[in-house]
Amino acid sequence: MKYGFIKVASAIPSVKVGDVVFNTQQIEDQIAQAEGRGVEIITFPELAITGYSCQDLFRQQMLLESSEQAIMMLLDFSRKLDIISIVGAPVVVGDLLLNCGIVIQHGQILGIVPKTYLPNYSEFYEKRWFASSQDLRECEVRYAGHKVRLTPDVQIFRTYDGVQFGVEICEDVWAPAPPSNKLALAGADLIFNLSASDELIGKHDYLKSLVSQQSARTMTGYVYSSCGFGESTQDVVYGGNALIYENGKLLEEGERFSLDPQMVVSQIDVEKLRSERRTNSTYVNAQRNIKYSMLDGQFGVHVIDAHPVENERDFQLEREVNPHPFIPTSSDMNASCEEIFNIQLMGLAKRIVHTHAKTVVVGISGGLDSTLALLVAVRAMKLLNRPLSDICAVTMPGFGTTKRTHSNSETLC
Repeated sequence: MKYGFIKVASAIPSVKVGDVVFNTQQIEDQIAQAEGRGVEIITFPELAITGYSCQDLFRQQMLLESSEQAIMMLLDFSRKLDIISIVGAPVVVGDLLLNCGIVIQHGQILGIVPKTYLPNYSEFYEKRWFASSQDLRECEVRYAGHKVRLTPDVQIFRTYDGVQFGVEICEDVWAPAPPSNKLALAGADLIFNLSASDELIGKHDYLKSLVSQQSARTMTGYVYSSCGFGESTQDVVYGGNALIYENGKLLEEGERFSLDPQMVVSQIDVEKLRSERRTNSTYVNAQRNIKYSMLDGQFGVHVIDAHPVENERDFQLEREVNPHPFIPTSSDMNASCEEIFNIQLMGLAKRIVHTHAKTVVVGISGGLDSTLALLVAVRAMKLLNRPLSDICAVTMPGFGTTKRTHSNSETLC
């Protein structure tokens, strides 16, 4: 993070179902590309190592062992890279098979996050193969040559610069109480979602609304990656969704229905998110409540530190910054201006009624501000079914008044 900005990426690699070697090579290519662009954290789709649509192949020991070996390949590949990568893979823990997001940096597994909510309705039947994180008891396992603690509790990852992030997987964000709620209240600035969301008419707009709302509700940067071309089309079609939001605002969106790998990159303003949280009393109260829940032992929070960055890069602001944040874009200018006008209109109408005012006196200089004030007064009188003669317009030249604006004020009056 530099100057409060962190550079993140949502990647959608090409996939061959069950071909973990090919899939791993595709992931490595995108990690290398992202590292070259200065990305600090990159996320991939759900079960990207194997492909999401392996179905009963998830019961095959060969696939599970190959997946673990693929993670070892990624660890070796990332040994000299600063970028933090989040990849999806199946992980065996005793008699449980978990659908996980694996967080990798500098050849190490920082943590493994299991999926909580497993869809088992309509076209989805994940419970046929996977167990939920709620079925897991905290334990330490040896996976891909590393000892890793697995827990159903909240896991917060912290970069060397202090940016905190959490991971949830696909259906988790569709649940009534997504894990990202707890993650954000426990301090996560960013949420990464590894997903496999199929395409239905109208679903994409709903998905974008859902992710936008969750990003806004939790006041987080939300990075979403859903699988695309290469997944099985036996039952459904995966179009590939790469989305990056900041407090509900869409920063970047990938191209859907592409035959090529996709990667979208953006910079998230973490300092802005933290400032907005501090000024929002409702958010602060919610954080207090979750701290009480933690003290009561309802759940725990594990903070995992990432490794220091070895290769510092010069900062360059790449995201678009609106130089006029309070002026609406041209696409919705009329609607926004009408809304602003109506806000003023309702405020003035209320004061006129409340104070039993017989007249409204408006000082007119001929400039924009006083002209707008007069227009609002005119609309207010029409709204209240009162004659415009109840408006007393007075010319009030000021130090900035010119001959032209003085003439305009006389005309308006």
